[in-house]
Amino acid sequence: MSGSEILIKASDGGEFMGYLATPDSGSGPGVVVIQEIFGVNDVMRGITDSFAEAGYMALCPDIFWRQVPGIQLSDQTEAEWARAFELFNGFDLDKGVADLDATIEMLRGQDGCTGKVGSVGFCLGGRLAYLTATRTNADACVSYYGVMLTEHLDETVNAPLVLHIPTEDEYVPKDQQAEVHARLDGNDKVTIYDYQGQDHAFARVGGKHFDQASADAARLRTLEHFKAHLG
Repeated sequence: MSGSEILIKASDGGEFMGYLATPDSGSGPGVVVIQEIFGVNDVMRGITDSFAEAGYMALCPDIFWRQVPGIQLSDQTEAEWARAFELFNGFDLDKGVADLDATIEMLRGQDGCTGKVGSVGFCLGGRLAYLTATRTNADACVSYYGVMLTEHLDETVNAPLVLHIPTEDEYVPKDQQAEVHARLDGNDKVTIYDYQGQDHAFARVGGKHFDQASADAARLRTLEHFKAHLG
């Protein structure tokens, strides 16, 4: 596995960074890894590397580049949390989805990519992964503890989608979880996994809510989903 930073062209002009991790084989299906609110930091790079180690060409784009290019925060200080929420609140959702669409299409055409590309996102990235299933040509999508999904339940899900939902998510109230289930449980393109007793970011290594067993279960389900739909 090898990793490097590359430039991705935005559809409305400009370029932004993406961290690309390539499997040892040099080829495979693509996976766009969508960051949390802390930027393309060590945690996200590690997750991207892990998908490359599983055989995928994995690309994590800097979705905050329109605000502060290249920012990398941790979840360890109050000041960094405050800055992360500033970026979250200032994020242009529609332009963010357009940037992800550009990332997906660039990865699809990358040397070594089979042409199949999925997405996986966490927190804000989980919301965006959901939107790649409704607004882009992604081939398979996975959302970890996506926030504000109830705002998008009227959109048509086009790609096979997995939702990982912790039942005690401090950012997704129980009524919102129930609404997601009510609207999507009958959709044959959507599979929802509930993680009983788990809180937001249960898969963030080093985070206060990290749970190894739940993280392992979610990763296995994610890789099974990608194997089924990306090859």
